[in-house]
Amino acid sequence: MGKSNWAAGQKPLSKDELIRLQQIVIDNPRFTEMGWREQEGFVGEHDRKTGVPIPDHISAKWTDINSLIEGLIETNLKLEDASFDAVIAAALVAFGFVFIHPFVDGNGRIHRYLIHHVLLHKDYVPKGIIFPVSSVILERLEEYRQVLETVSLPRLELIEWKISPDNNIEILNETADLYRYFDATKQAEFLYSCVEQTVKETIPQEVDYLQKYDRMKAYVDDFFDMPDKTVSLLVRFLEQGNGKLSERAKAKEFAALTEKEAIQLENKYAEIFGQE
Repeated sequence: MGKSNWAAGQKPLSKDELIRLQQIVIDNPRFTEMGWREQEGFVGEHDRKTGVPIPDHISAKWTDINSLIEGLIETNLKLEDASFDAVIAAALVAFGFVFIHPFVDGNGRIHRYLIHHVLLHKDYVPKGIIFPVSSVILERLEEYRQVLETVSLPRLELIEWKISPDNNIEILNETADLYRYFDATKQAEFLYSCVEQTVKETIPQEVDYLQKYDRMKAYVDDFFDMPDKTVSLLVRFLEQGNGKLSERAKAKEFAALTEKEAIQLENKYAEIFGQE
């Protein structure tokens, strides 16, 4: 998620904090309405010919956002009780937020941030440690989409709406309780599975890679005395070339290497990283 997960777990969850997070997420706000939505919203497509909305998910009515977010923040405070399971708490808060969809843009990224926020705030993850559960979620994107749809699709049948003049939707019935209360079983199970994969596979793989990288760097430091940035570039080129430096790299970034030295580095990379 970058930027150390935007200091997840350090600041209390509040309306101001959520708006601050949207400002971090949206690099260029020129084309995005910032802050809480002041229009209805949906996730889906428009018919290419008619422009008619084809929603997969209908967001909470914009007039309900204030009370729903207040309820979410109050729920988060209750879930901070040490006896409540951290992963289930993270699922309730993060998925509760994304189903409300309070912003025009940035909801998905803030939703994944909230997972980190709750896990860190409840000391499930040591502070200062990057816990890459978001990358695991994004690796399992189709499963993630299906988990979202277990709530979104059945809810569509309970929402009465019509097409607005600007080809948005206009919600005709009261829908706040559909976002205030939902069965988060599937979401909690999915998040637990992603946390397990993070602990058992992703982190060990990352540690193994870093150990190999450090060995490669130590070798380069001993024999070539390259700057750290150049070592990083070297390893990246070798990764991209399946253990070989491209002719372009040897002619430009690493033109100072002799052919013998380039082969020496390729052989050492293969020895450390297990390239054949």
